[in-house]
Amino acid sequence: RIFIPGMLFEDMGLTYIGPIDGHNIHQMVTAFQSASKMKEAVIVHVCTHKGKGYRPAEKNPSYFHGVSPFNIKDGSSRHNGETAKTYTDIFSDTILEAAKEREDIVAVSAAMPSGTGLTAMASKYPKRFFDVGIAEEHAVTFAAALAAGGMHPVFAVYSSFLQRGYDQMLHDVCMQNLPVVFAIDRAGLVGSDGETHQGVFDLSYLTEMPNMTVMAPKNKWELSDMLKYAIAYDAPIALRYPRGEAYDGLQEHRQPIVYGKCEEITVGQDILLFALGSMVKTAEAVCGQLKEKGIEATLVNARFAKPFDAAYLKEAMTKHSMIVILEENVALGGFGEHVACFLRREGYEGQILSIAIGDHFVEHGNVAVLQKELGIDADGITRQILEKL
Repeated sequence: RIFIPGMLFEDMGLTYIGPIDGHNIHQMVTAFQSASKMKEAVIVHVCTHKGKGYRPAEKNPSYFHGVSPFNIKDGSSRHNGETAKTYTDIFSDTILEAAKEREDIVAVSAAMPSGTGLTAMASKYPKRFFDVGIAEEHAVTFAAALAAGGMHPVFAVYSSFLQRGYDQMLHDVCMQNLPVVFAIDRAGLVGSDGETHQGVFDLSYLTEMPNMTVMAPKNKWELSDMLKYAIAYDAPIALRYPRGEAYDGLQEHRQPIVYGKCEEITVGQDILLFALGSMVKTAEAVCGQLKEKGIEATLVNARFAKPFDAAYLKEAMTKHSMIVILEENVALGGFGEHVACFLRREGYEGQILSIAIGDHFVEHGNVAVLQKELGIDADGITRQILEKL
């Protein structure tokens, strides 16, 4: 293990304490007591061994980074039988399939190969997998360099972590119009990952970037189709999908992905539900509740947040007295704001209701509970629509 000399920090005006053993309570207490007495900035260099004290975790620290229920005697999972595939699993399977067909496909991770589903890629194609460590900014610029060199990189990253690479996305990827695929996992509400990990800002910052295309799938089949489309696309493109079990409904609706085109799922004469990504499932339930109230709704899977299907909306404006836009992102700068602005600019005289998250941070909590509190669950959305009508 190599340590940075203390004088490096001293030369920057910082006091350096360390390295100290993070498993030695006495050393830790002494170090922090010393640091608390100083009036200038202090760096305490602490070394720990992940999983220390629990042998299964020491042997497999990545598996125990975030765990579901397990048997404490041997560390084995307490899940019985097969579990449903997650969106991350679908991504993993699809990129492996694509990498088999194309040798120019490479994968980039920022210290999250397991969490983003790239472990299998790293194992099967080790020379085409790159883990740059906890350095999302570098990962983006590195992916840009790979693309400039003729490769087709896929950077798999959590939505909240991609925020760190905003400047690099804008200047190094989009300004150069390079074919980098951003596979954005944990987009939307993430529940147990906590307040810092809520992926509810990416639609706002991605859609403002020139040359960037942004997609979101409604179910597991569409994620696979969209990733294949993104890999074949020759410019910057982002694909956002939620944490957890992949939705397996609406299997019969699997129209080919066409650039900037939405997918009409049901047709009704009263209102239009224009839903993006994970909100299509919710909108499906809303349609059922509205039907019980005698309201027929058209349900549309937006597919693309940028560019959204302006031609479809122009035609829909003449057929519906209300257009409801649904997204799992903050309202400010989000998908709904862009669509609503377009509708008003085109002279739409009907009612517009944008369903999104308010201008605040979302606390830690179960996703279903958070959706209800935020008013973006089926019951809350139906209630808002009826009040608006």
